[in-house]
Formats: sequence, C-alpha cells, structure tokens
Amino acid sequence: MISLWPELAYTDSFFDDIWLTWLQMTDPGNMNQDNVAPTWLKITTILSGVIGVVILSMLIAFITTALEKVFYNFRKGRGKVIEENHTLILGWNERVVDIIRELILANESESYASIVILSDEDKEEMDDLIAKRIPDKKTTSIITTTGDYANINELKRVSIKAAKSVILLANCSESAFQDEKINSDVQSVKSIMAIISCQDGKNELPIIAEIFNEDKRELIGYFHDENIIALDSWEIMGKLLVQTSLTSGLEMVYNEILSFDGCEIYFYESNWNNISFGDLPLHFKDGIPLGVYNEEDGMTLRPGRDYKMKSEDQIIILAEDDSTINFETQSIHEFSKIELIDTKLEQGQKSILILGWHSVAEIFISESADYLTEGSSFDIYFKNPNEEFINRVEELKTIYSEFKITLTDADPLLMDSLQATNPFDYDNIIILSQEFNEQRADRIDSDTLIILLLLRKIKMATPDVHTKIITQVLNSDNQEIITQTDVDDFIISNKLITMILAQLSEEPLIMKFYEDIFSEDGSEIYVKSIQLYTNQFPLKTTFGDLIGLADLRDEICLGIRKGNQSKNADENFGVTLNLDKNQVIELDKDDFLVVLSEDEL
Repeated sequence: MISLWPELAYTDSFFDDIWLTWLQMTDPGNMNQDNVAPTWLKITTILSGVIGVVILSMLIAFITTALEKVFYNFRKGRGKVIEENHTLILGWNERVVDIIRELILANESESYASIVILSDEDKEEMDDLIAKRIPDKKTTSIITTTGDYANINELKRVSIKAAKSVILLANCSESAFQDEKINSDVQSVKSIMAIISCQDGKNELPIIAEIFNEDKRELIGYFHDENIIALDSWEIMGKLLVQTSLTSGLEMVYNEILSFDGCEIYFYESNWNNISFGDLPLHFKDGIPLGVYNEEDGMTLRPGRDYKMKSEDQIIILAEDDSTINFETQSIHEFSKIELIDTKLEQGQKSILILGWHSVAEIFISESADYLTEGSSFDIYFKNPNEEFINRVEELKTIYSEFKITLTDADPLLMDSLQATNPFDYDNIIILSQEFNEQRADRIDSDTLIILLLLRKIKMATPDVHTKIITQVLNSDNQEIITQTDVDDFIISNKLITMILAQLSEEPLIMKFYEDIFSEDGSEIYVKSIQLYTNQFPLKTTFGDLIGLADLRDEICLGIRKGNQSKNADENFGVTLNLDKNQVIELDKDDFLVVLSEDEL
C-alpha cells in the first residue's frame, strides 16, 4: 500500500485504514497530507471529509437543539418542581406580591422554606416583578413556573401532593366585567377539582380560593371540606369599611393582627385544671385569650369570665409567636382594681359621603344596616354616572329604605366640585375608584391621592372638624405616601386581604375567627375611648389591670392606642397590642383601649 505520509511506511492493517478515514472525516484539514496519494485515494478522502462535515453538522445541530429546548423550558418554567412542604400559589394577580411578603415573614423562623407559583403568566415577567418588588427573600426560595393550573399534569409537575397548602388566586381584578369574573370562578372551581383528583379523590391540603360569585362559593361548599375555603375579598372589605368608619384606629389594629409581622392569632391547648376563662390572662406571660374552641361546640369568643375550661378546649389567643405561648400554673399578675364608671355611647345617625364608586360600596351600605341607626345618610358623588349605575342606586334606595341614599353627578377630582359638597359636614368620607372601567391599581391610587390633597386644603380653612376620612388604597407600596395626607384611617385593601389569605394557608381554622369578628352578630374589635371606663386622669396602671378593667364591661382588652401618636407612622399610629401584663402604662383622657366587645357603645 502506498503511504499517505511519505516519511511513514503503511501497514496493511484494516483498522489503520479506518483510523485514517476517521481523521479525514473529523478534520478535513488532514487532506493536505494526501498530496502524493493516488487519485482514487484522494477521491475517497474528499468523500470522507464531506461526509464528516455533514455528520458533525448534524451532531452539532442536535446538541444545540437539545440545549435550546432545555434552556427554553427552564426560561419558560416548564421543568419539574421537586420542592416539598412548599406553599403553592396558583394564578397571578395584583395581590401576589403582598402574599409572598407575608409568607416570607411567616417563614422567617425556618432555615429553609419555599413558595412555588404556577400561572399562565410569562416566567421571566414574574421573576422580574418579584425581584424588583421583593429584593430580600430571607430564608424563602421563590420558584415560578408557567402552565395551566387547572390541568392535572401541570399540578403533578409542581409536586402538588408534597405541598403544604394552596392559595388559588382569581385571574382578574374586582373591577373586571362580570363575564371575566365568571370565567375566573369557573377556572378556580376546576382547579380545586383537579387538586382533589391529584390526591386520589381525598383532599388533605388547605385550599384558599378567591371566588367572586356566591353561587360558585356555594358550589365549593358541596365538598363539605373545612380545608377548602372560598373567599369573597370585597365582602370582607365592605365589612372592614363599616367597622373602620365606626372606630378610628381599627385599621392599624387589623394590620398587626392579620400580619405575620407582630402579634398573631393562634390556637393553643393545655391541661387547664378546670380554670375559669376570666383568670386565663393572668397565666400567660405572652398572650391574651380571646375565646375557646372545641369540635363539639365550635368557636365562642368572649365566653364569659365564669366559663370553666374543659380538657378538650383550645383557646384562641393573641400572642407574639406560637413558641412563646405557655400556660403557667401560677398567676403572673394580681389585679389592682380600678373603679369602673361604665359610660355608654349613644348610637346616633351617621352622615356618610362616598366619593366615587365600587362594588365594595354596595357591601358597605348592606353591612351598615346592622350597625347604623335609621335615618343615616349616604351621599354618593360620581362623575357622569351611566344609566345602569343610576338604576342600581334607585334599587338600593328601595332595599334600604331606612337610609337616605342620594346620587349626585359631580367630579371629586375638581376643587370647586369637591368644595361644593361641604365634605367636612359629614361624619365620614369614603374615597373609592373614580371610574367604572377596570384600571391599574396605581391609577386608582393616584386619583385617591389627589382627592386627599384637595380635602386637606379644604380642611385648612376649617381646622376644627372631626370627620373621619377612609380611603381604599390598592397598592400597598403607596401606604407611606398616603400617610402624609393626614388621612384618619386608610384601608390597604390588597394588603389586608393578602394577610388573610396567607394566614389561612398556614391555619385554615382561623377562618372561624374571621367570620365572627367581621360579622355584626358576635364579637368585634373596637378602639374605645378610655373615658368610657374611668375618669381618673392621668391614669397610671399596669396592662394587666386594664385587662381587669375591661373585663368589668364583659370585654377583653387587647392593647392601647395613644391619642398623641395617632398621626405617627413610626409609632404604629399609637397602637400597641399584647403588652406585658406587669408593664406600667400612663393614660390620659385622649387615649384609647383596644377591646374585643359586643358593640362599639
């Protein structure tokens, strides 16, 4: 055989020929060494080189395509999630960032926790928003993935069986058209059924779902599963608006109770030794018992000081953390009796100015029927109301004939128009959305801010007014801006709702507590003037003694509010809950007690 390399002699080995052919295929540059080869070998070499280029190109294309697919699935969130004991959020809306924030706070005590989000949003957009709005994730890992959260295969991909709980978000806002809300509810119901199917027909996960329409919430009730909770966010908001309109400072109380950052509601059981409920507060260094719960009798808030605790009873307790709750067999405080004057407020008629409109206003008027006296008035100011809105107001007049309800075509965003309403002649001013059409939260909040600034300017001319201004703020990031306008109470609607969603995902049983305090039939939280309890000012006493003072009115004292700090955001607007029982407090006549009570009187 003639050598391809003149300086080397060829062997007759077949394997050597294969090796040389391979070299020609993988590196066509080796053809330069075949200049002295015969023509047939040169042709063979050329063919080997061409075939090699084709094969290697195909191999490179295959590898590139495979890698692109891997990276595409990773970028689009199509990979399998291998997390365990994670909180699973299904869907995506404007509340998701606040929910994540609350869950991060709840997970602070854990060395590692995870949140998995499955929605039809683009993964890159979700990741960008989360990174921008939540730079510090503490011990919590956040994993986003794209897919149909009503699809069984997609739910299996995010390890639904290994999840700790599920939060099912609506895929549209409360300002959306009714058809969109119905589609959202249908998607949610389908998702719940898919989640149950993934667990072989028996649900063991807490599922907290946002459902707009009552008929769909009733449909979910057919499952007879206490772990599945369907919430109407705006029904809760309407109730909160009513309670806040009656009690100044209540929003700050709820901000602390509902958040994982501060005092929280827990269920706790112990060997009670037949102790009376009224003596329980003196046996907890951290914590204020609010009620009892057992499977037979359900939940009872404020069961009365003479109620004897049963062995099967759990208490509902407000405490700093579940790790600090401990029932002490010996009392940690002795009551020093403060004389109770027991003054009661007189329930009078209320005049309420509603600037703008939203579906929550209907709930507000409906809930007011349980709280306000006959003859109270609701004056609604809205720019260019359409025929449907006018007809709806007429219906409300018929349904709630005990109230005076009027609708005026006016633009609250204009100074002259707003001033003509004489806003500070009212007991309460409620600011809602200024448009019917669905808008971004920041746009609605911007309109709200302008109205607040205009009201502030009007108020400067009449400083001695006691009108309470209550406003709905959709984006919690705008809270700090709103506090600069001297608004008396403000409701961060999305923030409060997300707090509830997050807490329910950790403990579904808390829903029974919310149902009670958000209803007129039962106990509610109020911020009451200290002058209803005593006329000894300044009053220097302990927090434990204040608990005893409130108990004389069959109320439970949760904390205090200092009147001189009611505008100070750094001091939580004067609200402090669950103080040390032996802490000495000095109260003046402008201060308040935060209590769990039957009514605000």
